[in-house]
Parts: sequence; C-alpha cells; structure tokens
Amino acid sequence: MEWLADLFTGHSALQAVVVISLISVLGIGLGRIRLCGISLGTAFIFFVGILAGHLGLSLDRAMLDYAESFGLVIFVYALGLQVGPGFFSSLRADGMRLVLPAVGVVLLGTALAVALSLACGVPMPDMSGILCGATTNTPALGAAQQTLRQLGTDANGAALSCALTYPLGVVGVILVLALLRRWFVRPADLPEPDAEHRNNVFIASYRVTNPALFGKSIHDVAALSHHHFVISRRWRDGHVSIPTSDRTLQQGDLLLVITTPADAEPLAMVFGEREQKDWNAGDIDWNAVDSRLASQPILVTRPEINGRKLSSLRLRNNYGINISRVDRSGVQLLATPDLRLQLGDRLTVVGEEQAIRGVEKILGNAVRNLDEPNLAAVFIGLILGLVLGSIPIALPGISAPVKLGLAGGPIVVGILIGTFGPRLHMITYTTQSANRMLRALGLSMYLACLGLDAGAHFFETVMRPEGALWLGLGLLLTTVPVFAAALFCLRALKLDFGSVAGILCGSMANPMALNYADDTIEGDNPSVSYATVYPVCMFLRVIAIQVVLMLML
Repeated sequence: MEWLADLFTGHSALQAVVVISLISVLGIGLGRIRLCGISLGTAFIFFVGILAGHLGLSLDRAMLDYAESFGLVIFVYALGLQVGPGFFSSLRADGMRLVLPAVGVVLLGTALAVALSLACGVPMPDMSGILCGATTNTPALGAAQQTLRQLGTDANGAALSCALTYPLGVVGVILVLALLRRWFVRPADLPEPDAEHRNNVFIASYRVTNPALFGKSIHDVAALSHHHFVISRRWRDGHVSIPTSDRTLQQGDLLLVITTPADAEPLAMVFGEREQKDWNAGDIDWNAVDSRLASQPILVTRPEINGRKLSSLRLRNNYGINISRVDRSGVQLLATPDLRLQLGDRLTVVGEEQAIRGVEKILGNAVRNLDEPNLAAVFIGLILGLVLGSIPIALPGISAPVKLGLAGGPIVVGILIGTFGPRLHMITYTTQSANRMLRALGLSMYLACLGLDAGAHFFETVMRPEGALWLGLGLLLTTVPVFAAALFCLRALKLDFGSVAGILCGSMANPMALNYADDTIEGDNPSVSYATVYPVCMFLRVIAIQVVLMLML
C-alpha cells in the first residue's frame, strides 16, 4: 500500500493533480449545501484546501506555485473574454451612472482599510488579506500576494486573513440587501420587469404625421436625425413591407421601429405620433404579426463574416430583409450599419422565408461550427495578458513600479480581445459552456492551491487574539461601504433597488449575493448592472491593493 500513500503524500506531478482534484471535488460538493438559503458555491474549495493543509497535505513548492498561478490566469482571462463583447456597450447605455457608485464602494473600502490598519495596529499585509476576503475578491488577493513577494514580505498572512474573513464577506452583502429591502426600500424603488430594463433595444410603432418627412427617403431621415433606429416593417394601405433605405415615407405610414430606450420618446417628435401598443412583451408571436413575413434568429458561424460591418454585407438590398437587433453574449445591440459582426452573434432577421434562407447561407447558422474550440485565441490572449501584466508602471510618489500582474493583465487583455478582436478578424468566440468550464477550472485550481498553502498555520492563527479582531474588521469593510453606497444610489441618484443590488454585488465581486438578488427582485436589473460594473471594479481593486501596499510598506 506504499504506492497509495505516495499518491497523496509523495511530492510529484501526479500527486499534485490528485490532491488538487480531490480538494476541488470535496469543495464543489460541500459548496452546494445551503444554510438559511445561502451557499458558498465554488468558494468552499478554499476552505477544504485549508483543512487539507492543516491535516498535513502539501505539494512541491514549484508545482503549487505553477498550479496556483495558471489557475488564476485562466480564470481572469476567460472572465474578461466573456464580458468583453458587451462591456463597452453596457458602459454607453447608462453605464457611467452605474459605474461611478461602484467605484465609490471600491475607493471607500480601500480608504477604510488603510484607516483601520493605522488605528488598530494591524500590519498592512494582513489588512490586505482582510480587505480581499471582506470583498470576496480572489484576483485582488493574487495581486496582493505578488506585490508582497516583490517587496520581500511574507505573503502567507494575507492568505490567512483572507480565508478568515471570506465567509462574512459573502454573507455580509446578502444581509445588507435584506436589511435595505426591509427598512429602506419603498415600493417606488422596486423595478418593473419590462423589456426596457432588460435590453439595450426598445421596439415602438409610430404613425408618420410630420409633414417634414413626407416624400423623404428613410436614408435622408436617418441622416437628418441624430437618433439611432432601424425601421423593421412599414404598413401602408393595409399592406406590410420591409422598407429599404431608398423607400420614401408618406403621410399615415405606420412604422415598426427598433431603437434604444432613451431614443424611443424623442423619435415620436421626429415621426409625428407614437402608437400605444406595447411591442416589447416577451410573448409576442412575430411570425403572426403578418402572414407574408417571417422573423427568425440566425447565428453568425462563418469565420469570414467575423469583424465585417453589417452594411458591407448589403443584406437588405440584396435579399429584401431587415435585421432588427443583434444578441451578443446576452446583450441586445441595435443593428446599425456600422456594427461589426462577431462569430456567435444572433441576428433577428425579418423577411420572406425564401430571402431568410438566402441570408442563412451567408451568415452560416451552423451551430455545430461554434462547438469547435478556438484555442489559438485563448493562448494568444494569455501570452499578451502576461506581457501586459509584467509591464512596470511608474506612478508619482511610489518608489517601486506598479504592475497589473497575473490578475490584472489577463482580464484587461481578455476584455480588449473580446471587444476588438473581431475587427482584426480574430475568432474569439467561445460558447458559454466552454467559457464557464475554463473559469470554473481555473478558479478551482487557484482556490485549492491557495487554501492548501494557507492551511498549515490557519487554525493556530484563528485561535490567536487577533483572529477575532480580523473578523470584526472584515465585517466593517464589507458592510460600511456597501450600506453607504446603497443609500446614496437610492436617495440621491434615484436608482431602482434592482440596479442598486447589482451595483453592490458587482463592486464586491460577489456572485452568491447576486443569486440572492435575482431570486428576490423581479426583472434582471441586478444582472445587467452587475455585468456593467464588475470588470471595472475588478480591475480597480487589483490596482488599488498594489498601490496601497507599495505606499504603506
């Protein structure tokens, strides 16, 4: 049985795989257990790793560092790649109103951590771990550990304090949301689950009564107006048609227009009169709107279409169809002529069935083609991310240069490649399941190694007097910034509670709290605002923790 003991205790590559896999399996299983409706999910791997380290399991130091670093890099890069396609669109669509309060949460929490470190005499390396645990931010912890090692300081204290405060970081945000809902949220603060909040596109119908438009072509009207819109259908004398840009408008024409929520009301002044019918209900059968035209979603799966502008395909003129909107990674985009298509985009095409079949041949619509993983883009992104993370950035007043590191570089490159890669004809598309697999694999490796490294001295640290102090400080760092930002958003910015909940969860990098918000708040405002603020706050926390450590040590 000596071979079995070596499989778990003898330092080797095989032993590292076995131990990390065992910790991950146990952590995933235990993480599904719910207490009072709350579960830690994948984060439980961290605590199983701590227990394994306490019981004496260990890995070869080189293998441990490699697995921990590689897992972190895969996780943050896949995260950036996933949010990249809709990141800048979300920022433009009322994004700064959501991002600024989230940035305030990050800055307030960081400043409070520095103040508590000075007031309570807690060393800054330990306080950095307390802050990362209180904000459930493992990439920031990775950046803090890297910075501490660069400064020649022991990084184990950060991992220990993070492990101690992490559970309260998860539960604390949920408790704040529950208290806000009970004591501070008014009925008017709750969002309505309508499509205007769910998407960046809005569908409305208008009657042409503006004399200035009579006889003008749709192209001329679009050129004169600064509003963004697409005319999907036109009814004239009881007949429906797909209007091309050269078609002229006449008095009494009824137009079905796809636009943005912000432009819906101003367009009523452009066309003349807005119809009252709600075209944004989810149960509308678009194929039953008229018998001659059909509406069908088509996937972009041909690689040669990747990165091309929608206008360059001339689909409307050649086939007499209209593309009303584009779904990209769950974000609804307006099908403007200058929109660059990406592999995996889902286009809603309206037209006659024969014409739609012709468009289908152009775009591909072969779901099987998207199942092939494009590993070249992944490895190219990892290389560029690590290069960017290694570039020293000199900041005024700081002796040592700041680096984005393993956590910051890959997530920035992932966002940029996910957004601009198609313009360079890079195929960056990965299915949601493949992306989630990469993220889950990377995060599991990172948390297992992180817990294993911290576990050897974890329980003796908890039993020391400073253990209770760390818990109290972590609770303050979790609740104070979140509570202050929530009241500011509700009362000063007049944001609905769903958006506020998403801002809080995204700024604290807390997907478990987001699940709670989604379960208790109607609509998907929490998810939309979470996706908008999460990358910015993740990047800011990674940079902020490095700057603070370099200034304080």
